[in-house]
Amino acid sequence: MTNNNGTWVAIGPAGAVGSIHRDADGFQVELYGRGRSGGRYPSLESAKGAVHAALGPLAARPEFRAH
Repeated sequence: MTNNNGTWVAIGPAGAVGSIHRDADGFQVELYGRGRSGGRYPSLESAKGAVHAALGPLAARPEFRAH
């Protein structure tokens, strides 16, 4: 049986900025200090892009670490 759950933490220059949670329905983004930030994403890459975009136009892309 495959485990369809997982969590990736987004790490920026100042520390953890958010996380991505996977379940059977897709990927949910959470930005720390803002709570859940919107709908589900169909892929991990699209969720990572959403985290990066939410950080603002000049923000460096965070590193994503699986947990």
